[in-house]
Amino acid sequence: MKRRLFARTSLIGGGVLLSAILVLFVFSSIGTKLFADGPTIGASKPPVVVSEQVKALNDAYVNVSNAVIPTVVSVSVVVENKDTGQMNEQFREFFKFFGQPFGDNENPNFHKSEGSGSGVIISDDGYIVTNNHVVENATEITVTTNDKKEHKAKLIGRDPLTDLAVIKIEGNNFQVAHFGDIENVKVGEMVIAVGNPLGLNSTVTGGIVSAIGRGGLALGNDRSGYSVENFIQTDAAINPGNSGGGLFNLEGSLVGINSAIATRTGTYIGYGFAIPIDLVKAVILDLIDDGKVNRGYIGVRIKTVDEIEAKSSGLDKVEGAMVHEVIKDQAADKAGLEMGDIILEIDGKVLKTSNELQNQIVLHRAGDVVDLTIWRDGKKIHKSVKLLARDEEKDDVKTVAGKEPKKDEESNKPITFDKLGFSIGPLTSEIKKNNDVSKGVVVTKVDRFGKAAERGLSPNGVIVKADRKELNSPEQLKKLIDSKKPGDAILLQLKYPDASRIVALEIPD
Repeated sequence: MKRRLFARTSLIGGGVLLSAILVLFVFSSIGTKLFADGPTIGASKPPVVVSEQVKALNDAYVNVSNAVIPTVVSVSVVVENKDTGQMNEQFREFFKFFGQPFGDNENPNFHKSEGSGSGVIISDDGYIVTNNHVVENATEITVTTNDKKEHKAKLIGRDPLTDLAVIKIEGNNFQVAHFGDIENVKVGEMVIAVGNPLGLNSTVTGGIVSAIGRGGLALGNDRSGYSVENFIQTDAAINPGNSGGGLFNLEGSLVGINSAIATRTGTYIGYGFAIPIDLVKAVILDLIDDGKVNRGYIGVRIKTVDEIEAKSSGLDKVEGAMVHEVIKDQAADKAGLEMGDIILEIDGKVLKTSNELQNQIVLHRAGDVVDLTIWRDGKKIHKSVKLLARDEEKDDVKTVAGKEPKKDEESNKPITFDKLGFSIGPLTSEIKKNNDVSKGVVVTKVDRFGKAAERGLSPNGVIVKADRKELNSPEQLKKLIDSKKPGDAILLQLKYPDASRIVALEIPD
């Protein structure tokens, strides 16, 4: 009996021991490999050990994104558009057939469309900055904050010339963006763009500041000639819907309002443009105060000086803004600026481009006085200009082309400048009347692929001055050009029926 009990006990004990061994075997690495349904997946550790510097940079992007996302909102608008023809009537019938609304039943000549963009909260009581083109013509504006709450918004004011607008929602204790300092924004600096591109809310893209002071891009839809373009260029991806969103540095400070993209497809292909924060601050304070911008105007049309223009004017450096037109009875005219002047400085700030001057002027109000350093006739002079308010009804007033030229009895026969690619002739009574001039020479022909055409010379304009000297005959201009050696340049001031222009030509071999 004892033997049987012992045998049974031994058998049970052996079974328990065997079971324990099997469990250990199965859960060991060898057992796992033998009994697993498939191969082991994934390496046991990452292949690269990230340095502390890389971890810090990664953490910086994470931290700034989390910090600024709540300050950026989605802006949705409803725009009422007027139908323009039979095609809209056909579409109305098409949508009606499928039971879909198209237009206003009470007013079938109008239909509604929707659009969207972004905005940045600038005060804890609900003021928001966005782009003018986001809210222009909107009949309804809805803001969705980062907590997914919807708010009806009202328009406070718009400024088409800078493409900025301010809207407001009701509430308190909204998280507000911190404004950066444009003087601290540097090319190569890392930035993030935050907005709602293509309907994807709270999207963050990263890149660097690619350039500062980009202008002359004609990205806006204003055709008055007064649009302000002094953009921060960035390679952080900006797409439709990003408009009005923020460009932030890694400290989380707002350095610009995203406004436009360089594209042929309608979507991002490499570069975007943001309105710099100094311009943003100046405009939104005016809009909040009284719904409009009390902007000062200098009353000139300008262009960035290029190498040939600098050479023709005797400048050692290629910098400044050349005055192409002076508007009669406006601030510059009253201060004594002339066509062909080169503005080198404003209030002691050196100007590299014309849009830098434009950006500085737009920071001032009507009545402010600015000090300009001018290059004229081979020397620097100074002018104090009291800025005036823009009179939109007088934007088309005549320009100041120069003083009445003295009498000159030289030959008036037509002349062709073969190497430069243009021809000139004497003025007729009709040309004088059409161009509102009394003296000068008319451009009768411009070779399509000639050097003059490349520099912007076009037919039918009247050259009123050359190198700031008044012209009375074609022979006078020929003598001036013949007096120059190859590589020299000559500066021509022209008057057309609707505009004035300056063209600098380099004398060829």
